[in-house]
Amino acid sequence: MPVYTVSHVQNIRICVVMVGLPARGKSFISQKIVRYSSWLSIKAKSFNVGSYRRQTEEHPDAEFFDSHNEAGMKIRQEAALHAVKDMMTWFNEEQGVVAILDATNSTKERRDWILRLCRENSIEPMFLESWCNDEKIIKKNVLDVKTTSPDYAGQDPDVAAKDFMKRISKYEDVYEPLDEVVSKDLTFVKLINVSQQVIVNKIETYLESRIVYYVMNLHIKPRCIYLSRHGESMYNLEGKIGGDADLSERGFKYAQKLPELVKQLAGEDHKKLTVWTSTLKRTQQTAQHLPYNQLQWKALDELDAGACDGLTYEEIERQFPQDFKERDENKYEYRYRGGESYRDVVIRLEPIIMELERQENILIITHQAVLRCIYAYFMNVPQEESPWMSIPLHTLIKLEPRAYTTLVERLKADIPAVSTYKERGTSQLGEREDAKNKSKHLITGEPVKVKTQVAAANASVN
Repeated sequence: MPVYTVSHVQNIRICVVMVGLPARGKSFISQKIVRYSSWLSIKAKSFNVGSYRRQTEEHPDAEFFDSHNEAGMKIRQEAALHAVKDMMTWFNEEQGVVAILDATNSTKERRDWILRLCRENSIEPMFLESWCNDEKIIKKNVLDVKTTSPDYAGQDPDVAAKDFMKRISKYEDVYEPLDEVVSKDLTFVKLINVSQQVIVNKIETYLESRIVYYVMNLHIKPRCIYLSRHGESMYNLEGKIGGDADLSERGFKYAQKLPELVKQLAGEDHKKLTVWTSTLKRTQQTAQHLPYNQLQWKALDELDAGACDGLTYEEIERQFPQDFKERDENKYEYRYRGGESYRDVVIRLEPIIMELERQENILIITHQAVLRCIYAYFMNVPQEESPWMSIPLHTLIKLEPRAYTTLVERLKADIPAVSTYKERGTSQLGEREDAKNKSKHLITGEPVKVKTQVAAANASVN
């Protein structure tokens, strides 16, 4: 069953129509809405008009976007038509629920056209404008675009930045922002300087209100999120799941080592950290040497194993063979007897995600299943894959969200720990080397710091 049932979303299909000048964070917001919705089992997809335009005009200069450039206007209009056509097909053939039309949609004429098409196809249009006159925010966005946009691939960054500023001026010539009087009959949200001020108009459905609440919590300040499992516990040594065991001797050594790892991975930013732990003592014992403000969250407690709490996987296989089989077949949906499923964990983590979007630098010390769900949100890992990700003990992970990518670094402590990973189809713990190599979303722990970059979305400049 989906997190939000048909009764919750009232069988309504929503098209979030982005509005705003270039370098206002529209694609960033679009991808965040897709990620949030998908994480909550709401089928969502972004249709980026710039990507369609690049199929015809891959590296246009600023003059291409002049409203008096007839050839350029024709290509841009055709790109918008193709994006909308694909969006309608997605709604009808793939039962889509939330589509994001990611484009500038900078004129009233363009928005009226989209409004009419949505109404004719029983889709609720919700306009989302990112309006900004804060030069610091704009300059930061321009920096991101010139280094990540396919439009400027291979170009000198300074040349790209100058051209992009000219492109913005071309759009400014014709830009018609949403107006509380002229647009009073539309469903819209207007974000002013990201979230400095928010104007909300005619939000009528539950799902629309969830999207509004989510985007109100977004910010684009540079920040990092650090993730770590608790140190090795006595239950880990015994192969048991759940419980509230103390750390093992090696787990306490990891706790002593953790401040050094944090300083190494966070640099000067370590002084600005806040630590979040679960209410279970193994996470608090792991955080005991960290000289930062600490908060405990019940929502960060490990997945509740119910009747299987305190058992090994071998014992579960013997005592509950059918449950063991069903969990392997659909690990995300399977709910332990009297306990939780991964889907249940996602639901209780929603307030954590909201708060993470509001905060800056946070270190979360929690448990394997919970970290899988949090990591899946930031890295857009499909639900069915998230319960099978490997997140080893004694490893510190750094996530750095960017406009179009998430940077990942990981640092493995030189303190051994058992593997708590269970492969599909077995009750034994530990990973096969061939399985490690096949996993797309494996979070390994090398003895040295390793940086990888994972694309979250393509840059959008249309």
